[in-house]
Formats: sequence, structure tokens, C-alpha cells
Amino acid sequence: PEETVTSSFASFIREVRPEHLSKTVRHRSKRMILDSIGVGLVGSTTHVFDLALQYCRLYSSVAVSSVYGKPGVKLSPTLAAFTNGVATHSMDFDDTWHPATHPSGAVLPALLAASQMLPPSTKPNGMDFLLAFNVGLEVQGRLMHFSTEAHNIPKRFHPPSVVGTLGSAAATAKLLSLSTAQCAHALGIAASLAGAPMANAATQAKPLHIGNATRLGFEAALLAARGMEANPLILDDIPGCSGFSVFYSIYQPKRLSTPSDHHEFLLEKQDIAFKRFPAHLGMHWVVDAALSVRNLFINYAGSFSPSLIRTIVLKIPVSKYINRPFPSSEHQARHSFQFNACAALLDGEVGLSSFKESSIHRQELRELLDKVVVEHPEDNVANFDKMYGEVALLLHSGDVLTGKCDTFYGHWRKPLSKESLLKKFRSNASHVLPEEKIETIITLVENLENLSDSSQL
Repeated sequence: PEETVTSSFASFIREVRPEHLSKTVRHRSKRMILDSIGVGLVGSTTHVFDLALQYCRLYSSVAVSSVYGKPGVKLSPTLAAFTNGVATHSMDFDDTWHPATHPSGAVLPALLAASQMLPPSTKPNGMDFLLAFNVGLEVQGRLMHFSTEAHNIPKRFHPPSVVGTLGSAAATAKLLSLSTAQCAHALGIAASLAGAPMANAATQAKPLHIGNATRLGFEAALLAARGMEANPLILDDIPGCSGFSVFYSIYQPKRLSTPSDHHEFLLEKQDIAFKRFPAHLGMHWVVDAALSVRNLFINYAGSFSPSLIRTIVLKIPVSKYINRPFPSSEHQARHSFQFNACAALLDGEVGLSSFKESSIHRQELRELLDKVVVEHPEDNVANFDKMYGEVALLLHSGDVLTGKCDTFYGHWRKPLSKESLLKKFRSNASHVLPEEKIETIITLVENLENLSDSSQL
């Protein structure tokens, strides 16, 4: 039969092999795995994680899979995936790709849970695990490249709830060694479980998008393994009958070639962005710009004195859900250009403590927020590969000080060093784990290819 887009993806999932992973892909994906675990561990200290865990503990059957930050707690595999997915995105601290999505959190929790679910005789080794993880990334990236709309900051669907669900299904299908037909059905089932509206950004419901993506993709693969079928053309563009195209106004799918001697993964060409503080990726531009102009201000005035500032001008792209003048909760603050710029100006940094209620409602911070004016230059587009952040301080003296950031530290064009990534991981993990366990995880991830049983992770 003629190959379709959907069947080409299924064939790729089934036939890709460990030797197709280049040194660069292995290196970058292991950095992602380590960062995602650390983010999940610190995320297990949040209120929204506790709510998700309380719900999942209502169901105690087949409790074999571990939960981030809770050594004595195990859940059923799919609920463990869900809970750990929520933890990963509970602070909006997880990695971001281009086109825009959070790829690791939608895949890694499913693979960790599935590794513990499988019987001892069929445990995947570290290379199997690494390959499945990269299959999940590749499927997400390829799907996003089918639409020019996906390259910009999203307006309708939260991307990981869409492509992440299919990425989780693909990764789990690979780990479970499903047949080509079952891989296709897993993608089709996952498409029926995908999608979440952007209106729930900056609320406690947003972390559920990652939790659901990794859980429901996992479930789609399990259902396909048991014989459930779905539309075999789910990724194809069929006039008059929407499949995956329902999520994008412009959708032009292409077949994914079956790997032969060589396959170039998207991660080879497009590195990932790691966040230095727990907030929406767009905030990292304005924070670096604010820190830059803060240094200029201190050189100008000798210290940071808010009373000398008449107006704070933010030049940012148009994106409604992250333009929040006066956020009232931690989740709103993580999605506010204004808050993050002012917090950086006031404190000289943005970190975990910046989003505590006591920090958000400080009088001096509110006084700075009152001075903010937002502008949207035409050349500042809502695209993580093209946008910039600019912060200008208009002083009562008439002087103007300006800081601008085109590429923040941690962006794929300016990657975190190994030392910075390890510092972030150790800091995050230290909230719930002792030092010896932290160092063990680092060693396991760095030597993942040689791990005989990936469930040890």
C-alpha cells in the first residue's frame, strides 16, 4: 500500500535504532533529562503538585512507579507519569524548544514510570531509554514543523498538550517495542486525547497540561498494545475531515523518512533552551534586559533608587497571556512581563523566592509596577527565535537609561554551560534529596548509555 504520513511516522518509531543517535544528540538529550528531573524534584514542593498527588492517591492499584520528591510513595504507572508531569511544569521551570513547546516534561515521566512497570526480564537498558526519549522529542518537533503557526508564541492550544501527547505515545510505543501498526494506532489514539486551551495559562490548571500529555500518551500506547485501533491517517491532511490538523489553521504534513544508515534528529540542528529561573520563557529576555539597565542605573546614581524613576518602558512582543500589569498569584507572576522586569530591577535577580506571595505583594514592587508602560515595536515579533526584550528607565532628571536583550543566557543560541546546568540541578534537587542521591542521579544520567536497567534512574 502507498505510504502515508501517519504510516511513515509509525515506521520510523518502530525501526529507528540506537546507532542513529549522534554524539551531539545523546549529549543534548542527557542534559535535558537531568534538567527535567531536577525541575520535577523542586516542583514536587509546590501546592499544585500536592493537589495532583492527593487526587492520584485515591487510586492505589498496581502502585509500582515512583513519584518525584516522595521516596515512600508509589502510584500506578500512568498516574505516576501524570503526577510527575505536573511537578515538572508546576513552576514553569522546564525546558523549551523551537517551535515552542516543553518537550522533556511531556515524555520523560512516562518513560520513567514505564521502566518501573515492566517485569525484570524485559527492563529496558539505558540506551533503549535514551532512544525512546529522543523518539518522543523527534515526533514533537516534526509535528510542529508542519505548521508555520507553531513557530510563534501560541494563542489557541498549549503546544505540549498537543504535540507532547503524541510525543509521549511515540516514546512509550518505542520503549514497549510495539509493532508498526500499533505505533500508528498509538498516535491516532493520542490525537483524541490531546489539546488544552491557552486560557488556562497562568493558573493552577496549566501544569495539568504536561501531566495529561505524558499520562495520556502513555495510555494511548498501552491501549494500542492491547489492540485498540484508530484512524490510520490521523497525521495526514484529509480534505473535509480533520485529524491532527484540527490543532493548526495551517497544516502541511510531510512523510518522515525511515532511518537507514543515518538519520539526523531535529535535536542535532535545534538545541534546547534551559531556564535559569522558574517563569515563562519570554520573561528571560526582559529580566536580562532589566538587569542590564539596573547596572547602568547603579553606575549613574550609586545605588538603585526607585524614587528617581518616572517611567519604566517595556518593549515586548504582542502576546496577551504574558502581558499582565498587576499579577495577583504566583502563576500569574510567572506569566507577567511587567512583574519579572520590576522584580529584577528591585532585587537584582529573579529566583524561586521571587514568586512567593510575600514577594509578589510587596509595596515597593507595586510602586514600580505602577510606573510601567508597555510598547510593542513592529520588529519585536512573538517568536522565541526572533523576539527581544528592552527595558528603558525614564528618570525625573530627563535622562534615559536602556537595557536590551536579544539572546538570554540559556537560550539555544547561548546554551548553559555544564557548570551552570549542574548548579541548577543540584539547587533544585537539594529541596527534596540528600547530596549523595543527587550525585548518584548525575552519574546515572551522564552514563545513561551504559546503564543495564533504566528503572534504576
